[in-house]
Amino acid sequence: MTLASTRGSVLANTAIVLRGVRDRTRSGAARIVRAWRQSLQLRVGATTVVVTGVVVFIIGLFLVDKVAGGVLNAKRDAAINQAKIGLEFARPLLSSVDPGVVADVDDARSQISANLTAGGSSAGVFNIDIESPSSAAPDIPQSLRKVVQGGNLAIQYGPVKARAGRPELVRGLIVGEPVPARTGNFEFYYLFPLTAEEQTISLIQRTVLLAGLALVVLVLAIALLVTRQVVRPVRVAAETAGLLAAGDLSKRIAVTSSDDIGRLGRSFNDMADSLQRQIRRLEDLSRLQRRFTSDVSHELRTPLTTIRMASEFLYGNRSDFPPELSRSAELLHDELDRFESLLGDLLEISRYDAGVANLESETVDLRSVVATTVEGTRLLADRHGSQVVIEQPDGPVMLDIDSRRVERILRNLVGNALDHGEGKPVVITIGYDADAVAVTVRDHGMGLRPGEAGLVFNRFWRGDQSRSRLTGGTGLGLAISLEDARLHDGWLQAWGERGRGAQFRLTLPRRAGHTLMHSPLPLDPDEIDDEDDE
Repeated sequence: MTLASTRGSVLANTAIVLRGVRDRTRSGAARIVRAWRQSLQLRVGATTVVVTGVVVFIIGLFLVDKVAGGVLNAKRDAAINQAKIGLEFARPLLSSVDPGVVADVDDARSQISANLTAGGSSAGVFNIDIESPSSAAPDIPQSLRKVVQGGNLAIQYGPVKARAGRPELVRGLIVGEPVPARTGNFEFYYLFPLTAEEQTISLIQRTVLLAGLALVVLVLAIALLVTRQVVRPVRVAAETAGLLAAGDLSKRIAVTSSDDIGRLGRSFNDMADSLQRQIRRLEDLSRLQRRFTSDVSHELRTPLTTIRMASEFLYGNRSDFPPELSRSAELLHDELDRFESLLGDLLEISRYDAGVANLESETVDLRSVVATTVEGTRLLADRHGSQVVIEQPDGPVMLDIDSRRVERILRNLVGNALDHGEGKPVVITIGYDADAVAVTVRDHGMGLRPGEAGLVFNRFWRGDQSRSRLTGGTGLGLAISLEDARLHDGWLQAWGERGRGAQFRLTLPRRAGHTLMHSPLPLDPDEIDDEDDE
């Protein structure tokens, strides 16, 4: 294996690992976002933690700052007082000492240190350093020495030795002041280690931190408890509402209190009782209406058959009648055809209303169903002088449908397009993808007014009220077509603009039971035009 191939394999594996990490990160983020959106308790808890944490953090900083400042200020005041006491004791001893005599200076330093440290001090532990102006004094900051050499009291924080003779340095407070001598001034320094104060401040910080965390946890627990008391009844109400929406009208909320939540539950139950009564009343009315429609439709079949026989006899012998009787026989024959069509549509609607309509699905080529539809409407197209154009794929378009019902949908769509197309071409387009198949029927006639696209599927609705009911259809064709499409888990939609024509789109899943998410063809034909222009 070459170096290049090895490097390529490593890069490929790295890319796979990175993609896996990215996918897991996205999945985790999606789960967090979903949980955040769906859980009120989570949002309340998180908000409580953030707000309480910020408040506790600010208050903790304030408290620690104040306490630390108080501790250090107290140490500073005690150190200044101790320096004044030491100055009173050291001044008479150093006044007779020559700074140039090292032995005398050492004796005086030892005596002063022994006497001042032996009695203890309210300022705590300290070390004493006496320097002459010519000494190096590496433990004393030069900036502090300059102030003291100028004859002033000076105070500065800096590193000092924890104990005399020990090399380790700690944070400390240095107080310096000048002491007059025989031939000049001595520099008299107090070195106070702040070890005890820092321990005190650290203890306070830890205490405030633990108390803050405990407070945040306590507030979070209280918030979750209170939120649970509110959210739990709301969840029960949501679940009960979902069951009611699903059709289980007997579900109610168990009310165990008389507070606001209890009143909400009682109001919800009262609303559910009212809805149940109204729905049952509507169901009874709908059942009576469906039964009346079905019974009337069936009962009309027998007299209609007798009338049809008489009408056919009269229509067949109309040439032997006077002109006015012959015309009456023709009108009777035509209106009986229309009446039979209306009766058939009413029976079909009653089947849908009763919920007894069933699909007889089979796998067919949609192009053959479209071809059969076009052939069945050829006489109507010739009568209107319209051309029917089919735009379809070259290969088969297979899907699971009830071909009789789909053909009825297409026949209604094509018939309406021819009736309203004003003699202009009617275009039928077939499109498909892996999940869905769509058929659009486009005419270039009068079109639809704004808002009529949502009304065309209503029962007995007519877009052009000026049309005579003698020449119009039953007004149930598109309503039945919509029910046929829904029975296939499909869509039937309309688009139209006044003066530009109308387009109807039927979208069906390729496999029975598949849920549609999109349509292979646009509903608005302008979208196709835009794509063609590009």
